[in-house]
Amino acid sequence: MYRILIVEDDDALARGMEKQILMWGLEPKRVENFSDIMDEFHRFSPHLVLLDIMLPYYGGFRWCSEIRKCSKVPIIFISSASDNMNIVMAMNMGGDDFIAKPFDLNVLMAKLQATLRRAYDFDKGFDVIEHRGAVLDLSDASLTYDGQKIDLTKNDYRILQTLMERKGHVVSRDTLMQKLWETDSFVDENTLTVNMARLRKKLADAGLTDFITTKKGMGYLIER
Repeated sequence: MYRILIVEDDDALARGMEKQILMWGLEPKRVENFSDIMDEFHRFSPHLVLLDIMLPYYGGFRWCSEIRKCSKVPIIFISSASDNMNIVMAMNMGGDDFIAKPFDLNVLMAKLQATLRRAYDFDKGFDVIEHRGAVLDLSDASLTYDGQKIDLTKNDYRILQTLMERKGHVVSRDTLMQKLWETDSFVDENTLTVNMARLRKKLADAGLTDFITTKKGMGYLIER
């Protein structure tokens, strides 16, 4: 079981993260002694650290530096101080990712799982894809954004899954139609156009405007 150390002095937020991490079958631990975080770090021996920047006694950058003296464990910074300078400093200090407060716990888990996969080459069935705060859960074909679950049809899900798995790359209309063809209904050019328009409106209504880009004569793209 992968161990996650939560270094966050906002007790309500820390407990919320702890509960979410437990739900995904991981082992969380909230730091209690903020004057000696390294002692808890060594005793718990985490696989990943969630680290706030603004902490009692010493800031997160200082603790990141101390951790990096003895460990290459992944560190994800979490902070309301999300200006570019802090993000750059977090990366330069040895952080692996940065999440700005307030954040959706589903987004936190998507980033946490992606970081664990990169660091440990593991796959425990945490099948989620995250982009721009939207989290596509492959286990139940659901999409969550800004704390709300967006209802998806079977075709919505297949289109989103195909595009999000290939984000940064243009996906041709033929490829998308082949994915939709896996359903039990015939799909032609007009069917794809109608499905794409319906999905885009659904995403825009939820606040995800311009989530899918059309590349004329080529196909569709979700940009990185």
